[in-house]
Amino acid sequence: MNERQQEIASAVPANLDDLPRLRGFRLRGMEMTRLETFIDAAFAFAISMLVIAAQQIPDNIQALLAAFKNVPTFICSIAVLGIYWRGHWLWSRRYGLEDGVSILISWMLIVTILIFIYPLKAIFGAMWNLLSHGQVGQPFSLHTTEAQARTIFAIYALGLIAISAEILFLYVRAWQLCEPLRLNARERLMTRGELEGWSIPVSVGIVSLVF
Repeated sequence: MNERQQEIASAVPANLDDLPRLRGFRLRGMEMTRLETFIDAAFAFAISMLVIAAQQIPDNIQALLAAFKNVPTFICSIAVLGIYWRGHWLWSRRYGLEDGVSILISWMLIVTILIFIYPLKAIFGAMWNLLSHGQVGQPFSLHTTEAQARTIFAIYALGLIAISAEILFLYVRAWQLCEPLRLNARERLMTRGELEGWSIPVSVGIVSLVF
């Protein structure tokens, strides 16, 4: 092991069997790190950008009912963010990594999430508007051309690819450090499973973007 790997190994508890477990995986990161705290704050800020009322607090019944047209969009957007939040949370709990590479990837994740918010909301708004025949959601502007709509979908696909790839890279980093982290056979198998799992949305996003 190199010097950095030795530093990571020194932070791992001596008796890993005393650690709490989640589905058989020994949790090395039970204590909240500054990195994880910042990630949580970034996700909370992203959710605050998905407010149901787009402009202001409703001050009459008509405005309130109009605001509630965005509820399905709001719920779906939060559900997508929740998937990625849990991906990072699970990675953080399992490995407890806070090295330079992990911090860099996590910062990239934050930036991508905050950029991804608006196309995410636009796509779900248009989807619900189409499915409900205009009852809920928000359609694209009447002045939106087919080329512009395709661009919005392409940005959405790029966002999904980027965020999924960043979670994937975090698991790649954990796999690279399997020796200093002292992962047992079960934990290595579960890590490989996460690598394969996060490769799926990356691959699907690339296919949808190309075709």
